[in-house]
This record gives sequence, C-alpha cells and structure tokens, in this order.
Amino acid sequence: MSLYALLAGKGPSGFGYGSTAEDVTAGLSLAGKTILVTGCNSGLGQEAVRVLALRGARVVATARTLEKAKAACASVVGETVPLACELADPTSVRACVAAVRAADIRLDAILCNAGIMALPKLEQAYGFELQFFTNHIGHFILVTGLLGQLTDDGRVVMLSSAGHKLAPKGGIQFDNLSGEKGYVSWTQYGQSKMANLLFAKELARRFAGTKKTANAVHPGVIQTNLGRHMNPVAQFFFGLSDQIALKSVPQGAATEVYVTVHPAVAGISGQYFADCNVAQARRDADDPELARKLWEVSEQIVAKLP
Repeated sequence: MSLYALLAGKGPSGFGYGSTAEDVTAGLSLAGKTILVTGCNSGLGQEAVRVLALRGARVVATARTLEKAKAACASVVGETVPLACELADPTSVRACVAAVRAADIRLDAILCNAGIMALPKLEQAYGFELQFFTNHIGHFILVTGLLGQLTDDGRVVMLSSAGHKLAPKGGIQFDNLSGEKGYVSWTQYGQSKMANLLFAKELARRFAGTKKTANAVHPGVIQTNLGRHMNPVAQFFFGLSDQIALKSVPQGAATEVYVTVHPAVAGISGQYFADCNVAQARRDADDPELARKLWEVSEQIVAKLP
C-alpha cells in the first residue's frame, strides 16, 4: 500500500488520518451546546473554535490574554465568549473559572487544547518545570474548578500526544518535577503529555457511574513550526519520517473536535484517540496507581500555589 493510500484510509469511526475538523462534524448541529476551548488564538485551538462555532455551538474561547481571545473570537462566525486563561498563572486560571461560574455557564465539553512544546532550556513556574506546569497543572486547576459546571453528559478532552511515549521510565519523575535534577526538552515534554493522558484516565475513573466522560487525544504532527526542534528520537516516536506525514491544521484539529462532540463517542471514556479512532497508548499510561498518584501530587501542588 502506498503512503498516500495509507494516509487516506479510515478506521472504524469512518474517519482517519486525512479527515478534517469540518469532515468529522459534517451534518451535525451543535445548537444549544456550550464548549470551552483553551488556546483559542492559534493553530488547532483556533480551528477547533471556528468549526465548533460554525456548527452552532457557543464557544467559550480562552487565550493567554483577553485581547488575544477577543481577536480570535472576532475572526470566526458564530457565538463566542472570550476569556483570559494563562495556564502558567494560577491566578489567571482561577479568574477564568470564577468568570464561568459567575455567568452560570453550563459546559457540554471542555477541550484542553493549549500547551507548550520542547522548550530548548529549562524554564520554571513556581519552582516546577514549565511544560509540566503549563500543560498539566494549569489544565488541572481549570478542569477541576469547572467540574461543577459540566452538564450531566459533559465531556473533558485532553490534548495529549504520541510524544507521551518520550516520557521518562516510570511515566512521571515525581522527584524531578522542577527539572533541576536533569532537563531534556523532549523528555520533559513527553512527561507533560503523559500527565495529560493520566489525568484523563483518572478523571474517567472518577466519572464512573455517570454519563460524563474524559478522554485524551493525539492530534498528529502538524504543519507548524512547533516541530522545528525535533531530533531523530522525537521524530521516531511521533511517527514523522517524511514531510508527507505532516498534517494540515484542519486535519490536526479533527481528532480533538471528533472526541469533543461526535455522537459516536458518547459514553466512551478513559480512552486515547489518534486519527479519530481509539489507539494504543504506552503501557504505563493505563496504570491506575500512577494516575492516582499524579492526581494526589497535583492536588498538593495546587494547594500550595498563591
């Protein structure tokens, strides 16, 4: 089979590698639905907001600043609510949570799309490595703060990555969350994406007995400059062997949008999706003890933040 044929293939969902966010929502009406999306002002987040609003959803769109969120909202057709949510700043995240609660906005889904990737050198926030803090802790504060706003069948979708396979042995280096005992950009990025995946798995377990769901997704490797620091090891784990393997932004947004709104995903929880189909994560991503420990450590971290 040629690479072109492989990339054009579809899985059990009826969608696949080449599907776009518009493809996976074709024929759907999201009228009456409200969905919060982080990282609304660029890349996958901007495309997700555009398509969700196009299909009739009201989108609560967050960015690092209110100005960026407003600009993103102004660029799409449909009903949007711009909010600031700087994930590396707990005060900003809590203010976002408070604004949603104050407006009594009920959320049919929370799409945790925002993130940072492979910082060349160690950077920190509140003493923690910045990728872990932004990608995981920031979203942990946001989602746990908004659980009371979820509808009875609300969905939480975490943007993980095939890069979670680059996480260190054991999944999470609990004794090196600062990064000071050793920092490798792609290892720490992988750890943050493993944390997103473990968070979704543990949240799904906590949702057991309800209609609420939590899942994680790998968007694919996208045609943006985020991959400019990729070394050969990173390329291997991402499955990036040639320029033809790169997805466009509309293709990259497909899986997260599919898992966020498609009726076929209703009731599916605790899974890892890629190319709009359930996929296989690294084995320790299914370790309930590891996920539970990460949740408990995250709670401890958050409790000490200003």
